[in-house]
Amino acid sequence: MSTGRADRRGHGHDHGAGASTTRLLVAFAVTAVILVTQVVGAVVTGSLALLVDAGHMLTDAGGLLIALTAARLMARPPTERRTWGYARAEVLGAGAQAAVLLGVGGYALVEGVRRLLADEPVQVAGGLLLVFGVVGLLGNVVSLLVLAGARQDNLNLRAAFLEVGFDALGSVAVIVSAVLIQTLGWTRADAVAGALIALLILPRAVTILREAGSVLLESVPPGLSLPELREHLLEVDHVVDVHDLHVSRIGTGTPVLSAHVVVEDGCFRDGHAPQMLDALQECVAEHFDVSVEHSTFQLEPRQHGGHEHAHHP
Repeated sequence: MSTGRADRRGHGHDHGAGASTTRLLVAFAVTAVILVTQVVGAVVTGSLALLVDAGHMLTDAGGLLIALTAARLMARPPTERRTWGYARAEVLGAGAQAAVLLGVGGYALVEGVRRLLADEPVQVAGGLLLVFGVVGLLGNVVSLLVLAGARQDNLNLRAAFLEVGFDALGSVAVIVSAVLIQTLGWTRADAVAGALIALLILPRAVTILREAGSVLLESVPPGLSLPELREHLLEVDHVVDVHDLHVSRIGTGTPVLSAHVVVEDGCFRDGHAPQMLDALQECVAEHFDVSVEHSTFQLEPRQHGGHEHAHHP
């Protein structure tokens, strides 16, 4: 005999996925306008830093479009075929953004080093570069203000916020290089700025890719220790053993847990099984830094193990 129960608080699968689409839409519109401006500026001035920043802005625009699409998908309700709806769309969106950023950052770093080592520095129009850098920075600031209130909602929005944030730092690098070119005539400052922008992009892209991969590979969520979780479940009254314990995430804020719990045989004779489920689900929902509200437990008598296939510890 076995029994199970899930979603202890009965709040459904609405995890706020549809929120903040307006913020993303506004940020996308601002970014698209600045992108066109920077592309024109890069062509006119011949600046690598501005070209790289425009490329970064292109990934920002594409990333924000991906984030907007993912946010809309996440707002869709579950169906018979997709029981979690599109909750994982935010992870796919963040991973796509980070992958594009990684490519842009790699190109910027290689091209920056190439220009620094070139015999003749590329001539850059410092005055125009300064104007376009300031315009880009203002656009980034507007987008950051729009996204700031929702950046912790999920990985998708955090990736979008970080993209815009690092692009703002890139615009600052463009402005600094423009000032150096204007005041000192050091045209290689543009190549240095391009390489610095790349160094800003690459670590964050790798971090987001790693986190997205962790969710897709169904790794244990950060902040949860499987051995500690198992030990805590074993402390619940009448629990004899815990096996086939799995914890993963559907999306950034949706940890899920399943486990087979061996309990004393008397729990099935005296009707104590429902109380056991309450105790187990309260244990994983309230006693850890990461609250697991979507949990499923299979309660088993001692002799049930002989009927199962080989199981995990």
